[in-house]
Amino acid sequence: MEIVNAIGRRKAAIARVFVNEGNGVITINDKELAAYFPSEILQFIVKQPLLKLGVAEKYDIRVNLDGGGFKGQAEALRLAIARALVKINPEDKPALKAEGFMTRDPRVVERKKPGRPKARKRFQFSKR
Repeated sequence: MEIVNAIGRRKAAIARVFVNEGNGVITINDKELAAYFPSEILQFIVKQPLLKLGVAEKYDIRVNLDGGGFKGQAEALRLAIARALVKINPEDKPALKAEGFMTRDPRVVERKKPGRPKARKRFQFSKR
């Protein structure tokens, strides 16, 4: 099997994933998964598509992660891994889609508007 690549985005985070056969090692920006995401919850988010298909020990995954915060990065990585797994085996798509792993979350931060302190907040109104 050759190396399969995919991309995932969430908020400002971008994850580029390279998947090849191996024994389940996930390397993010030249660090182990546990070192990059110390939180067990974020590690679980990243591994969700692999655990759903039962292939967590079958593939080695190398990742370039950039931008955003740790939650956005974890969710971008989850999408990228799911997309790569579908490239490897298209029959897995319905199972991943049912769990919501194939959907790109479009929510991003709204831009700040001129004449306001934030996107929608207004300065205090003074009648006199």
